[in-house]
Amino acid sequence: MRLIVNLPAFNEAEKIAQTIRKIPRHFEGVDEVFVQVIDDGSKDDTAKVAKEAGADMVHIHPVNRGIGVTFRTAVYKALGNGADIMVNIDADGQFNPIDIEKVIRPVLNGEVDMVSADRFGKHAAKNIPWIKDFLNRVAAKIIGGFLNQKINDLTCGFRAYNRECLLRLNLPGNFTYTQEVIIDAIGKNLKVKWVPVEVTYFGDRKSRVVKSVYNYVNNSGKIIIKAIRDVRPMKFFGVPGLCLIFLSLFIFAVFAIFYFQEFKISPYRNYLLLSITSLLVGLQFIIFALIADMIKSNRKLTEDQMYMLRKDKYRKKHSSEKPHENHLNA
Repeated sequence: MRLIVNLPAFNEAEKIAQTIRKIPRHFEGVDEVFVQVIDDGSKDDTAKVAKEAGADMVHIHPVNRGIGVTFRTAVYKALGNGADIMVNIDADGQFNPIDIEKVIRPVLNGEVDMVSADRFGKHAAKNIPWIKDFLNRVAAKIIGGFLNQKINDLTCGFRAYNRECLLRLNLPGNFTYTQEVIIDAIGKNLKVKWVPVEVTYFGDRKSRVVKSVYNYVNNSGKIIIKAIRDVRPMKFFGVPGLCLIFLSLFIFAVFAIFYFQEFKISPYRNYLLLSITSLLVGLQFIIFALIADMIKSNRKLTEDQMYMLRKDKYRKKHSSEKPHENHLNA
């Protein structure tokens, strides 16, 4: 059983060494533990410091590409190096590497395919900005309700994935990946679990993702809507369509009541026009739902083909083979 602990990093020379040294190298049920760092175009000595601190693999993006691309690189490098489990943890030390044991245990026991740390459960996140706390809870509530599954923490990057999960995930986003991965995993009926952990936010730290609340909400909103549209198309288009059709029937009933009292259309034609408009728009949504569901079926066939290609490309190595040595580019 090979575990690869991945640290995405951007200008983390000051703290990454301390985080790497805290990562346990022995877990019950795990034969090998390797540390992988994806340096996303850092301007400082992040890669050099990571190597000196004991990172087994360091892959460097020549330019900063964003955490979505960085996570995609991490997944493919981990698969290429024979990972049975990959843990993704922040390089800045806000999560305690000792908690890796907590997030990998349900995966090792075969209970789930993916485990996400939960910053809002048993242990309240320390110094978390209130807006970040609020937005995460609201988004998790809405999306969890839409997907019919309770989501405790939608955006936490501290997660563990088994090999099957890594092979099946689609990773199209560049801006971020945390929301998409949760939605995609649930949509593929992969088992997901949340485990409470302690986390401390640094007051002077600038987020790589949240440059401004408006941009974060705008970009994340687009990603979430697209992901939900692809995962639950019948619900995404069908529910609004049915609501509009029922609304049109209700408005028509109101029109009929007035009409049969006076047998005049003109005074109440606005009710009739609104009813017809609602019916037509509702029917359009139903048609969109059927088309989107057909596209989803074709998409599933494509994803299954991609899964088989990835499975063949990243065929599990013999346990005696070591991961690739440090790379200067990714």
